[in-house]
Amino acid sequence: MFDWDEKPELNITPLVDVMLVLLAILMVISPNIVYEELIRLPKGSAQKELTKKEQIQITISNEKKIKVGNNLFAYETFADNFIQSASTYPADSTVQISADGRLNYSDVMSVLAVVKKAGFQNVSLVTAQ
Repeated sequence: MFDWDEKPELNITPLVDVMLVLLAILMVISPNIVYEELIRLPKGSAQKELTKKEQIQITISNEKKIKVGNNLFAYETFADNFIQSASTYPADSTVQISADGRLNYSDVMSVLAVVKKAGFQNVSLVTAQ
């Protein structure tokens, strides 16, 4: 017979079993779900001819010899000579400065200042990776 003094107990074992089965199914199915959205991309305009900007390579050696392209300059006379020869390059040229790692920071920055003074805005410092 039924005893009214006995408290009922909740048996959660079947609930845990069902949840573990659902979890296993979800773990198996989830890597295969791919979210895709079908969109139509607009057509681009006609391909324009890209003009590559001229790059000016400036290399500073440990002996403070500065090479601009094929021209070699002394460090002391670089400012005057480069500003005079800067007109031979397009104003929107990209300047890349490669300096020896043993040079003083101030030496490299003075070359950078001369390049900026000559009117070049796109200046990069080349580093080793």
